[in-house]
Amino acid sequence: MKKRLGILVLIALFSLNMNSQQKSPYQMDELISMAKSFVEAMEKGDYEEAVKNFDETMTKLAPPEKMKQVWETLISQVGELKQQKEVRTESLPKYDVVYITCEFEKWTLDVKVVFNKKNQIAGQFFIPPPAPYQPPDYADRSTFVEKEVEFGVKGWELPGILSLPKGEGPFPAVVLVHGSGPNDRDESVGANKPFKDLAWGLASQKIAVLRYDKRTKVHGSKMVSEKSIPLTVFEESIEDALHAAHLLRTTERIDPEHIYILGHSLGGTLIPRIAPLDQRASGFIVMAGATRPFEDLYIEQVRYIFRLDGKLTGDEESMLKEIKSEVQKIKDLKQTDLSRTDQKLLGAHLEYWLNLKGYKPAETAKKMTRPLLILQGGRDYQVTEKDFQNWKDSLSSQKNVTFKLYPSLNHLFISGEGPSSPSEYQNPGHVDEKVIQDIATWIHTFLCEDIP
Repeated sequence: MKKRLGILVLIALFSLNMNSQQKSPYQMDELISMAKSFVEAMEKGDYEEAVKNFDETMTKLAPPEKMKQVWETLISQVGELKQQKEVRTESLPKYDVVYITCEFEKWTLDVKVVFNKKNQIAGQFFIPPPAPYQPPDYADRSTFVEKEVEFGVKGWELPGILSLPKGEGPFPAVVLVHGSGPNDRDESVGANKPFKDLAWGLASQKIAVLRYDKRTKVHGSKMVSEKSIPLTVFEESIEDALHAAHLLRTTERIDPEHIYILGHSLGGTLIPRIAPLDQRASGFIVMAGATRPFEDLYIEQVRYIFRLDGKLTGDEESMLKEIKSEVQKIKDLKQTDLSRTDQKLLGAHLEYWLNLKGYKPAETAKKMTRPLLILQGGRDYQVTEKDFQNWKDSLSSQKNVTFKLYPSLNHLFISGEGPSSPSEYQNPGHVDEKVIQDIATWIHTFLCEDIP
């Protein structure tokens, strides 16, 4: 798969996911027909027809010429559309979603069409179709049970699931903190579910694991509509991680003195911010945590993807130039700029970037005295060995820190060969067993130290 498909899949025009509610079959049939007609119009190149049912926001964001660019770029990489196949639907409180599985010459994708309650198209993007989850060999389902939970800030409660080992306990426990984006509890990426792998793998090793749907997934539309509420990494990730740890401490058969917080990607980057806010946590785990500014990593990732199939094209050079301009604006931001509340840079409001301005995770982590385990995949192009080396440069002299590098693993800690790419995430795999074993051994070491 060529390079820009990764960007098309990752950059959606609109995405919402909330609790389900039913719509009548007749009404849903109408939406299915509209969604199919949308795909047919795109295929025929009739972009005026394709956008006729867009709502006001989509009309501004995606005029016919934009949809023409999106479709032509897509088919240049996946080939012509061969047929529309399966259809599935989802009813939400404010939106209804139609997924049409489309078989292209080189790949199969779901076209996701989001409708508002006026039956207008409020969003559309291309995603890989879901694949049935196959448990990794290291997960022994006979050794643990799973229990649905709900927790969080009042009005922003989140559903989750606790993987709890069988037996009397008390068991050590781990909270899993997501990467960026509106992730589900499994941190599903393409055909993979790394958080489910971690939960089932560690639960098989007598370690309880709590994973949950992220606030931006469960309450995405509410966070957008309630503009008086700021959106920073605290609201996005940190606050709910703290509530998750509290839930574990008050859960039967969980050892409240052995609660660990594990962050992946953005979650790993935020561990030095989470640590001082939870003084009872026994230790912390960073998986692929960035140490450099996110805006710099964004440029690096886009450039990497563009170069996967050789030299950059003129269009790609122009896109990078635009991104660099956005990045410079982020770096020039001042607190006084917050008056421009509606402005966004690289898709995020100014308050989000200002909250991160000057944050140096590896330097901040020097203040941490509790156990810290830092893990990195050698084939990770999103958070690279540069970041891992920054962690080491800052913390290698501290006895509380352990470092693990896995040369063959990608950003999801799944094994592979050669340069990693976005299309690799569409191949089903599992978090490497060595990662599971290393985390379990690290946690059990502290349990043994408590034995008189």
